[in-house]
Amino acid sequence: MKKSAMTLAVMTSMTLAACGGSSHDDSGASTPLPQLSAAVPASLSGTCEALASKLVFANTVFTTVATVAAGTLTVAGQPIAQHCLIQGSMNQRVSPVDGQTYAIGFEMRLPVAWNGRFFYQANGGLDGTVVTATGEISGGAPTNDALNMGFAVISSDAGHNGSQTPLFGLDPQARVDYGYNAVATLTPMAKQVIKLVYGKAPDRSYFDGCSNGGRHAMVAAARSSGQYDGIIAGDPGFHLPKAAVGEMWSAQQLATVATANTSTGLPDITTGFTAAERAMVASKILSKCDALDGVTDGLIQDIKACQANFSLANDVPTCSGNVRDGTCLSTAQKTAIGNVFAGARNSAGTALYSSFPYDAGLGQGWSAWKQGNSITLDPAAAAFTFTSPPQSASVLSQLSAYAFNFSMDTDAPKIFATSGVYTEASWSFMTPPDETNLSALKNRGAKLMVYHGTSDPAFSSNDTTAWYQALAAANGGDASNFARLYTVAGMNHCSGGPSTDQFDMLTPMVAWVEQGKAPDTVVATARDAGNAVPNPDVPADWGAGRTRPLCPYPKVTRYKGGDVNVASSFACS
Repeated sequence: MKKSAMTLAVMTSMTLAACGGSSHDDSGASTPLPQLSAAVPASLSGTCEALASKLVFANTVFTTVATVAAGTLTVAGQPIAQHCLIQGSMNQRVSPVDGQTYAIGFEMRLPVAWNGRFFYQANGGLDGTVVTATGEISGGAPTNDALNMGFAVISSDAGHNGSQTPLFGLDPQARVDYGYNAVATLTPMAKQVIKLVYGKAPDRSYFDGCSNGGRHAMVAAARSSGQYDGIIAGDPGFHLPKAAVGEMWSAQQLATVATANTSTGLPDITTGFTAAERAMVASKILSKCDALDGVTDGLIQDIKACQANFSLANDVPTCSGNVRDGTCLSTAQKTAIGNVFAGARNSAGTALYSSFPYDAGLGQGWSAWKQGNSITLDPAAAAFTFTSPPQSASVLSQLSAYAFNFSMDTDAPKIFATSGVYTEASWSFMTPPDETNLSALKNRGAKLMVYHGTSDPAFSSNDTTAWYQALAAANGGDASNFARLYTVAGMNHCSGGPSTDQFDMLTPMVAWVEQGKAPDTVVATARDAGNAVPNPDVPADWGAGRTRPLCPYPKVTRYKGGDVNVASSFACS
């Protein structure tokens, strides 16, 4: 290491140690964490097309190598510079179980002017699609992306294509590829391609994803800690098999108070908790909790205090007789909705997934998951990928019935099961192993940033805060020198809801990893009517361009005085 770099590392380590940027050995002594050096830019050598004959990697087929002209792609209306597109697949095979041909499909986009960094763009949902590798970053409608910022980017389908979704779960290897192996397989290939294209391997590597992409990120933090220097996990479904069980539990609860059936004769769970009723409950939650952070502004920042202040039983009017006009809830509805927020459990009362916090984001984004995906996407994932053995393919046409009849006593334990050729349980291949032991990531100077909307109806922010508390406990009571969690008030699943959901965590992550500047806040913006991509959940009476600081947990965003629409009027405490 050069003398100047050594000096910077020592100075940064001293700064970090003063603000919690150190570790502790068994004796309790403070040990500064390593400071990683900054990436050094480089340029693509030669033409993109000339690379075609040079690209070689084991079990890999490169199908496209082509120049993409400047302006072909845009981000937030701005043209993305010229870059090289490389597409291909790895490990093609024919499954001995279902006879399908599988491969790990990928796409890389490599800028001519490279910033020296690699970016893994993780998919959401059940994967199955190689999305455009622009390097999408955090929050709703981001105003920039990693490719535009000069990163070399890869995206993948995680080992199966759309025509195989969701039945890819019938193949045991496709399950494992989806869970963790695609990332582990693609990463060294991508770095080798980058080395060939630019004459050197990436100096720094970053990973970003939300939802299942957030799960991929959390898994990478544990399984690929030596490969990535900065990992961003949004609304992470790192307990995804349990969350899918929780979604079906919610559907079953709402079915008990549905007032109509669908054309198939099954309960129409949208009638169990209507839009008017959801809006009314949200208003009651706000009336009890909004001011707990020091100002009444439509955002519940002190979400923990809110749970102690709000009572569904006492703060929401109880209907008389058969009234269902959106101004009250019946006693049966209160029981069912209370069960939804309390979380899934079996007949013995044992929790099967986390509880959810009461928050104001009970609009369409909430309904889309609790009253839509809970009887489509989640039962598909559970039936074919998360339980062993998987269900017959015939269940694909009966997903709602499967969800309503899913047994919390006998079916839920199958997420931990193995059977025949399914030698690895979903709880093993879908979740980060030993999830609070991130010492390998920490001790090499890498960082983890996690964010989660408190109105996320799919993956509970309570689950993520519980994990972070356990991570802190495993690190002497404070993990903030290498891992930070930011909750986003009112935000639904990855975006939406009455929230400030537009933010960039990649820029502060790079500053943390490469300069030692810990992200004490991240500024987030509400996408009101004046935004390039408005969020319809933002109330019309919020001021234009409202901003808020996202604070690292357990700190809370609190009003200190001044313009209620400006982030500087709030502090983290």
